[in-house]
Amino acid sequence: MRIFPDIAALKQATAAGDSDLGVSGWVTVDQAMIDRFAEATGDFQWIHVDVERAKASPFGTTIAHGWLTLSLLARLSSETYRVEQLAARLNYGCNKVRFTAPVPAGSRLRAKFRIVSVEDVPQGTRLTSEATVEREGSDKPVCVAELVGILIPPKAT
Repeated sequence: MRIFPDIAALKQATAAGDSDLGVSGWVTVDQAMIDRFAEATGDFQWIHVDVERAKASPFGTTIAHGWLTLSLLARLSSETYRVEQLAARLNYGCNKVRFTAPVPAGSRLRAKFRIVSVEDVPQGTRLTSEATVEREGSDKPVCVAELVGILIPPKAT
């Protein structure tokens, strides 16, 4: 876990060329997680939820939704790095997202994070980071995303 005591420390690291935020632990994307995601989103495409039919697919099994992989980045980033002394940290969106390989049910994933930019904005500080999601046993990443968040400092007293 990389911890920045405040936004100033994050800016200082970035200015010094220290853009590596770290690598998360592994998370297993099993069929139960895929099914819960399908329930939450209403996306019941057979390649995700029909285990028997998916056996005859090119993947030989069900695969995770791309959006499930992307949504795991909140969890994976929170265990990789943190900026302290914030009033809030808001998801501002993504600049780019690519799902570069399938995630078969039962896969273990982790993510590497690095800083792309840190910029002052009227609301606080905009942090743009790149996440590369790896699947255990594969040389090819399964997702590469450029994430944007707004870091809101505490009000001065």
